[in-house]
Amino acid sequence: MNNTYQSKATLLVNGKEYDYYSLPNAQKTLGDISRLPFSLKVLLENLLRYEDGNTVKSEDIQAFTAWICDKKSNTEIAYRPARVLMQDFTGVPAVVDLAAMRDAMRDLGKDPAAINPLSPVDLVIDHSIQVDEFGTSMALQDNTDIEMQRNKERYQFLRWGAEAFNNFSVVPPGTGICHQVNLEYLAKCVWSQEKDGRMVAYPDTLVGTDSHTTMINGLGVLGWGVGGIEAEAAMLGQPISMLIPEVVGFELTGQLREGMTATDLVLTVTEMLRKHGVVDKFVEFFGEGLHDLPLPDRATIANMAPEYGATCGFFPIDKVTLDYLRLSGRDEQTVALVEAYAKAQDMWHDKNTLEPVFSSKLSLDLTTVEPSLAGPKRPQDRVVLSQVPKAFATAVKESPRSGDEKKHVDTGEGFEVCQGDVVIAAITSCTNTSNPSVMIAAGLVARKAIQKGLKVKPWVKTSLSPGSKVVTDYLEKTDLLKDLNAIGFNIAGYGCMTCIGNSGPLPDAVSKAIKEGDLNVSAVLSGNRNFEGRVHPLVKSNWLASPPLVVAYALAGSVKKDLTKEALGEDTKGHPIFLKDIWPTNAEIAAEVAKITSSMFRHQYGNVFTGNELWNQIDVPTTETYRWDPHSTYVRLPPFFENLKPQVSEKRPIIGACVLALLGDSVTTDHISPAGNIKADSPAGLYLQQHGVSAKDFNSYGARRGNHEVMMRGTFANIRIRNEMVIGTEGGFTKHYADDAVRPIYDVAMQYKSENRSLVIFAGKEYGTGSSRDWAAKGTMLLGVKAVIAESFERIHRSNLIGMGVLPLQFKDGMTRKSLGLKGDEIIDILGISNTIKPQSDLKAIIHRVDGEQEEITLRCRIDTQNEVEYFINDGILHYVLRNMMKQA
Repeated sequence: MNNTYQSKATLLVNGKEYDYYSLPNAQKTLGDISRLPFSLKVLLENLLRYEDGNTVKSEDIQAFTAWICDKKSNTEIAYRPARVLMQDFTGVPAVVDLAAMRDAMRDLGKDPAAINPLSPVDLVIDHSIQVDEFGTSMALQDNTDIEMQRNKERYQFLRWGAEAFNNFSVVPPGTGICHQVNLEYLAKCVWSQEKDGRMVAYPDTLVGTDSHTTMINGLGVLGWGVGGIEAEAAMLGQPISMLIPEVVGFELTGQLREGMTATDLVLTVTEMLRKHGVVDKFVEFFGEGLHDLPLPDRATIANMAPEYGATCGFFPIDKVTLDYLRLSGRDEQTVALVEAYAKAQDMWHDKNTLEPVFSSKLSLDLTTVEPSLAGPKRPQDRVVLSQVPKAFATAVKESPRSGDEKKHVDTGEGFEVCQGDVVIAAITSCTNTSNPSVMIAAGLVARKAIQKGLKVKPWVKTSLSPGSKVVTDYLEKTDLLKDLNAIGFNIAGYGCMTCIGNSGPLPDAVSKAIKEGDLNVSAVLSGNRNFEGRVHPLVKSNWLASPPLVVAYALAGSVKKDLTKEALGEDTKGHPIFLKDIWPTNAEIAAEVAKITSSMFRHQYGNVFTGNELWNQIDVPTTETYRWDPHSTYVRLPPFFENLKPQVSEKRPIIGACVLALLGDSVTTDHISPAGNIKADSPAGLYLQQHGVSAKDFNSYGARRGNHEVMMRGTFANIRIRNEMVIGTEGGFTKHYADDAVRPIYDVAMQYKSENRSLVIFAGKEYGTGSSRDWAAKGTMLLGVKAVIAESFERIHRSNLIGMGVLPLQFKDGMTRKSLGLKGDEIIDILGISNTIKPQSDLKAIIHRVDGEQEEITLRCRIDTQNEVEYFINDGILHYVLRNMMKQA
């Protein structure tokens, strides 16, 4: 490696020497970088450490001093994160691809064992458990048993991967959510590694296959979500190609008022940043408000970076960071190294820190934060608590199928289900279950509700899904778990659960009533995602709320109640009980939070990789390549590397393509590739039934991601997606250009494939928002889509499309699918595609209409970097990596 800026230095910590790449040393020749944002200092250190004159050049490093003047940059850099984090929904297909790459290496006469992660990879199994059973003391055991039985094939495969691959560790099911495990155990803030007999210290950085990887930014660790495709390349040694981003500074001042929660704060921040516009940008928090902001609150804010649209939401290292590292059981040498390294690198934040230079700034006075929810469809749509009934009424009026807001249906079980009723109340997800203050607040609300004689309404499905077993420890220590259990919030499992769509079935009577009345009912969850069709297929309105508000809405039973004015219920004497009567004080919460100890963390993480006996009992063969089961409906050899040639072929223009779908704004990756329920009459459901799987054993799309046959049939199969080619129809349907029959998108795509027709998709703004879901790109490619033409793209999905060889194109100069008058029966040519295509170049497209008219338009190619060009001409990033590895093997 080069050392152009003479940055190598030595750090002595408690008698132990570490080599490191010093920013202050580099500054002597590089120029003043003292006021560079902390997050960019992490990127700069990465380039100094990897400077090789090839992937990282001296001018790439110099670009950071220019950034301070311009507050932005067009310089493309090659960034190498220290490690990769995965969860099982996205991790299984990544490991499937690695296993398939080993097969491809073997078939080409190369050593399959050459395929291994080169960077450390941790996969946490947290997305598979479902809320099948709830409200009983046996819910956890029953759901765990069902999980292990339902996912046996997947877990056998992951156990094989843990044995077969180097640098690959699996955290067994039943441990917690990957982001919380990362926060509480895996992350170190400063990483160290022996190299040439010397210990080298450097910032802990990562990418993850879950978009909420950003939660770790709250600990001063730079990380963000990427698609599984990009993560696979990163763990196989490929740098992440990116432009030096703009950095939006978010100033926090003051303190939260009495009764306000971290959830209220994060929903406010999300709304502000989404309005400001931070897509493809870093957000960095600063200001005097940081000094009293607990680390779990920081993690809550950082977690929702995907919801406010940023690449990351970064908090610098300070005393609060060190206190959390000690509380969570990190050893003293690690804590000492973090402090010494951060101070040596001018990455330490305190009251004397100069304000960094930012591309733009926002400010929030924490005293102005109000009780809030977000919904009913998007996490950025904050609603003040008192306005929830009005927001729901508006949603009903805007929905063509919801009808009368006063509709109700008798269940025959002694209660009615009404429009607006809360049928799911779930304390779930990494956003809030990592935060003791809101979890303990939920327990205190439950305790006070019991004391007042309140009960959860009979139509509400309640669940508690802690993000780690440490949560259970402190809820038991404070005796609050007993109170939560008493009103039906029994632990249902340790995992993402309701937030990912694993909410499980509703009681039969409730489900029947919703269908009979076509009712618009609600879910209230402490998660971070509330997109249409995500939480439960029968629940149209979904609201994000703090854990204590989740409990309150379970007691109230309806979002049509104004909880600031209307009673939650009555006590045993018939007196009305209001939210203010059971809301805990800050002092009450703080007294219980103080009971959390580092021994709880050390106990739960002491044998985190080996402590699950059910996991340990899974028997798998120790083979270099995987023994694919041709009868498996969970894990199948994907077709991505079939007939792979060592050399790339010439890319050609797209001629005679048909339109598969015309889609609107804010089409999410949940719309493109749902993670939840598989309908029995859908192409995926029919496929499973043809292979002997009954509907009760379908599991979810997320759990079936190791089977391309299921996933390509599930692409665009979300029940709430709206294709403008079939007006008035919801769900994954379209028409063939030559007829008017409305059929599933998969069926029409397969007809086009038999006709040897390429396909394109048109869309509006923010195409691909939401989770970093690789199957949203993989499925699109397998359906035969060659290009997606949209008004704008979300960062991760745009990258994933290129990673699968699909061309992202963007309308220019205010042009839209509507201004073009597209109907979906047009034939499209896209010209100028070749192996010499340039990043962000203009391409010509010709629209052939049914009446014979032609229109030529100009589109902007959203291949943004030269690295992405290489991926595209190789038909995807995995092909690119595999071809390079073949040359080296």
